[in-house]
This record gives sequence, C-alpha cells and structure tokens, in this order.
Amino acid sequence: MRILIAEDDLDIATLYKKALEKNKHSVLITSNGKDCLMNYLTTLKNLRSSTIQTREAGVQIKDTHSSRYATAQPRTFVDTNASPYDVVILDYSMPGMNGMEVAKEILSTYPHQRIIFASAYVKETLEQSVKELKQVVELMQKPFALKQLTDTIEDTEAFEELRELNVDVDRIKGAELTHEQIFDLLTKLRRIQKNRTF
Repeated sequence: MRILIAEDDLDIATLYKKALEKNKHSVLITSNGKDCLMNYLTTLKNLRSSTIQTREAGVQIKDTHSSRYATAQPRTFVDTNASPYDVVILDYSMPGMNGMEVAKEILSTYPHQRIIFASAYVKETLEQSVKELKQVVELMQKPFALKQLTDTIEDTEAFEELRELNVDVDRIKGAELTHEQIFDLLTKLRRIQKNRTF
C-alpha cells in the first residue's frame, strides 16, 4: 500500500515508517499538516495528469459526399477515481495546520480517501470528525503498538464498514450530537475495529 503520514514527532514517525516498510508498504513521512496537504495535492495532480490516456478509435469513417475514408480522432480521458495514497495517517493535534484541517482539504478534493487519525483524544476526535468532516473516519488512540498500526492499515474491511456507518452519520450531521449518539458511534467503531485500536 502507498501510505502518507503527517506526524510532527520525528521519532514516532520513524517508528511508523520502519514498521510499515517491514510489511512491504511504501511510506512517505511529512512533519506537519501543511507539507502533508501540499504533497497530497501535488501527487494527486500528477497522478491525474499521468492517467490521461489517448486511444485511437481505429475506426474508418466514410465521407458520404466522396469515396474517401478518414480515421476517427483520438479520445482522451482522465481517471478521476485515482487516489495518490491508499491510506493517509494524520496526527490529530499538530501545530499550525492540524490533522482535522488537513483531512477537510483532502476530502474536499477526493471524498473517498481513507484517512486514519492518530489521537490521544478519541472522543473529541470522533465528535470533530462528525461535525467538521460530516463523516466518521478511522481512529487509533495514542499510544498504540506498531502491530496495531499495521493491522489497522491492512484491515480494509473496517474501512468498508465505516463507509456503511457514515450513512447513519448523514442522518444526524445537521444536529448537535448527544452523549448517547456519541457513545453509540464509539460502540460501533469499537466493534468495527475489533478492539484493536482503542
């Protein structure tokens, strides 16, 4: 998998990188939110421009007014479903541009991007993700073991279940969340994450 990480603690970021590369993942580390976002947007732009493909139709068209034939013009298309990274891991509380701000920008550009927040404050992060992102993203409560990190990233089923859970979030996104609603979301997240990350 291609993984982008924004973590302002260099020692922690290095541990993440080593653990993930050991499992054959391609990892890029950024030390702050602004650099993470700039990298994401640049990589997305480059990816989309490189997926513009020209195809020859290969069809001969006969001009009805003469007996001449012409080859149809080539077509171009852009793969707008391409994602530059399989996973983006964001430290929730970074100085400057925090993880939530980065996530908002990324999701406004590519709404299907898989994002995982690394946060010591799971409840607050969950509340903010629902209010600001209008969806629930994956959360890992700091501190966590490196095996939990690799297991979470490699568990794509949890990400798919979160997509289904976000349908429920759509029902309440216009309203203020009650304590019971937050508790219910946390319970569902714990079940989805199989008690591995918090």
